[in-house]
Amino acid sequence: MTLALEGIKVLDLTRLAPGPYCTQILADLGADVIKVEEHGPLTGRRAEQARGTRPQEMKGMVETFSPFNAVNRNKRSIALNLKTDEARRIFHKLAETADVMVEEFRPGVTKRLGIDYDTLKQINGGLIYCAITGYGQDGPYRDLVGHDINYISHAGALGFLGLPDTGPVIPANLLADYAGGGMHGAIGVMAALLAREKTGKGQFVDIAMTDGVVSLMGHILSWHFESGVVPERGDHPLTGGWGHYNVYETKDGKYISVGSVEPWFYANLCRTVGREDLIPHQFSEDKREEIRDHMRQAFRTKTRDEWFELLTATDICVGKVYAFDELASDPQLQHRKMIVDVDHPTAGKVRQVGISVKLSDTPGSIRRLAPLPGEHTEEVLKEAGFGKEEIEHFRAAGAIPTH
Repeated sequence: MTLALEGIKVLDLTRLAPGPYCTQILADLGADVIKVEEHGPLTGRRAEQARGTRPQEMKGMVETFSPFNAVNRNKRSIALNLKTDEARRIFHKLAETADVMVEEFRPGVTKRLGIDYDTLKQINGGLIYCAITGYGQDGPYRDLVGHDINYISHAGALGFLGLPDTGPVIPANLLADYAGGGMHGAIGVMAALLAREKTGKGQFVDIAMTDGVVSLMGHILSWHFESGVVPERGDHPLTGGWGHYNVYETKDGKYISVGSVEPWFYANLCRTVGREDLIPHQFSEDKREEIRDHMRQAFRTKTRDEWFELLTATDICVGKVYAFDELASDPQLQHRKMIVDVDHPTAGKVRQVGISVKLSDTPGSIRRLAPLPGEHTEEVLKEAGFGKEEIEHFRAAGAIPTH
């Protein structure tokens, strides 16, 4: 079966969350993504990082080359020491036939390496070059270092999330890294590929994670621009400020979410918890605490799953607040194949997240799990037209691994 992005070749120089997730999306939809891993001695800051905490020692992290690492699946891996002339020659050769390049270095790094957009577009005028950074390629914050938590701070999201008595709540690195950076990067690349069909030219795709988060908040910011009101943390209708859109603890110590925004759903909720008298007061300020207090008390009378069965039967917006180890048994996620087991030649059955974009005629697929660093170096070089003697020369020069 044909894949949507089959025939598209991507050079992936990314390492951390946003870039690999961007290229995972492209790879899942059929692109040939070639990860360009770092090869050669580590110096300076990179050496200090290597001597410090490694990803496998950080709780909640997984090794880049682990077959369980979903963001690197469907990709091949080569290793290049781009500080050598020979490795740059290899990279330029690969760029001749590439459709897309994705990188997430600080602005100016690729220019020093001789693989920046201005250099590569002279080699391949159709190349789409996507750079994912925290603040973009220009502006006063251009050269600042940062991580997701910093970008969502400057975008206004972190200050908006949380409750009055808890302060800002950090939503992992979902907003800036994955949505603001990775997903926006994939959208930008695919838009540029479509534009190339019309113009025949590639272009530079400048993705700033901070910009992406501001875009994600467009609806809430539009309300602020119109009203002039600055919402207090935990007071907005969609952040727990009202009883009909909130999270409640249940009898078994678990949690359930209720999202009865529309009046008819709210009316059903009031009837189910035995307070029809509250139906006219959905947005009554003087009833706000009374409604929330009653909901808290009511939801403690049954277990989470009992409430779910009851509320779904009465047409109420409700969801179980799952722990991670419950996801694989959820019937909807099973039906949609969003948690799947994939065979690996040495690791056996490997559990992965599924593919969220469902295309009827050209669906994506998981064709291979995360590669070992440099695993496909020789294979890719041969495809690029390099002969056995040239490859041996590159090894001797330290441009590629010796094995």
